Amino acid sequence: MPNKTDAFDLNVAEIRRRARENLTDGAVTKTYEGDVETTIRLLNGALATELVCVLRYKYHAVVATGISSEGVKAEFVEHAAEEARHADQIAERINQLGGKPNFNPEGLVARSHSQYVEGNNLVDMIKENLVAERIAIDSYRSMIRYFSTHDPSTRRMLEHILAKEEEHANDMHDLLVAHEGNPMLAK
Repeated sequence: MPNKTDAFDLNVAEIRRRARENLTDGAVTKTYEGDVETTIRLLNGALATELVCVLRYKYHAVVATGISSEGVKAEFVEHAAEEARHADQIAERINQLGGKPNFNPEGLVARSHSQYVEGNNLVDMIKENLVAERIAIDSYRSMIRYFSTHDPSTRRMLEHILAKEEEHANDMHDLLVAHEGNPMLAK
């Protein structure tokens, strides 16, 4: 019976040799299976999305009013901070891949998948944040499928961010139900 370790051959000498080639490419080695330019473009879109979400949540946290707005404001503040952490993670990944994270405010909304909608009242704000989270969820799911096995580091980062976005959407849904009184999801 063959030894299970025989099925996998790690050519360490070849890996060491290749590691010395193209040092200016940093973390992007010859075995990177993705398209670096496409990855950076997609991640810059995700970065813009996160930045727009930070700005929208911060705005909502400041202007939300009403008898029950304090708890909602706190949720908006928490989500803004988490979206900012996502932006930092994405920007760092772009940098690791040799790209330039695009923090330029000019064209930010055009690069973003989500929109910057202020809303007219507390319920509108909650709805707009729920819509934005749903957009982010679908965008991240598509990117995760795209990266699949071609870029596992980017895929795992996006999977982690996706889980948080799903949590945010659930939070917004719960707030919407609490303020409108009727669940949108079938029980």
